[in-house]
Amino acid sequence: MKNNLWLEGISDAIGFTGGALLGFGAGQLLGLDVFASGYDANSIGGIVLVGLGGGAGLQLARRWRSQRETNAKDKP
Repeated sequence: MKNNLWLEGISDAIGFTGGALLGFGAGQLLGLDVFASGYDANSIGGIVLVGLGGGAGLQLARRWRSQRETNAKDKP
């Protein structure tokens, strides 16, 4: 059980961080600066992409973990 909690925490962290970094990179490619001073449309757009990327990465990590657990149960 302890190992499962460790795997859950690490996979969630890696998924969220990786997704947020991909969202940040996509924002940079589109010219959206998260760290711009003030809250103009470009800054808000970058923040939204980082949030969406982090959420998508987290969901991918959870689906990966769920599929991994299902495959482990199917094996004798």
